Amino acid sequence: MQGDTAMENKDWIVTECTIKEIRDYVEEHHYSHNVNGLKITKCYALYHGNSLSGVIIFGQLSTTSWKKYSDNEQDVVELRRMVITDRSKANVNTWFMSRAIKLLKKDTTVKKIISYADPFYGHVGAVYQASNWVYLGVTNKDVVLVTKSGKRYHSRAMRTKYKGELKPFAKRLKEMYEQGDLSEVVVPGKHIYFYPLVKNHGFIGLPYPKKDKS
Repeated sequence: MQGDTAMENKDWIVTECTIKEIRDYVEEHHYSHNVNGLKITKCYALYHGNSLSGVIIFGQLSTTSWKKYSDNEQDVVELRRMVITDRSKANVNTWFMSRAIKLLKKDTTVKKIISYADPFYGHVGAVYQASNWVYLGVTNKDVVLVTKSGKRYHSRAMRTKYKGELKPFAKRLKEMYEQGDLSEVVVPGKHIYFYPLVKNHGFIGLPYPKKDKS
């Protein structure tokens, strides 16, 4: 726990951490169950006393879609993972996220944050709506690869290359696919949320989506 970059509130502490420190926690508790292939800029951990109670990971977008938001890739990050297991504090999700964003702004030169809410899992982005993020609409439908245990990987993960050769992880996914251990699933587009760390960001928000009660 790197206490040099931390925000405290009685028994609750938000502090910078490494992916190594929180990998097992995220893989156990986040609905994606993996952090493979993430471009990681900063990780922040939520501690209640000495217990790890939540994690937020910020990282560069995995595609060139950052160009929609800035001329400089370094200006934009995505909130790649957010998971909280201890909800004994009222509004802990918005409280944790706001403090992690303050630390991100202090620790980096990032100007814009993007995040996605996945309706495949019933998410519409309630935490972003409660924190006044700007809603920008929905991405196109997509294809994901799903293991028999339920882990999901984007289909492009099987095609990622380095110097013209498939990366080791992409090779493993390809082998799993060829062996019938991965299935392709078409998923709905994700809700896009935008949080500016600068003024005059130039985006006009759309009405927030509502959760489908059915």
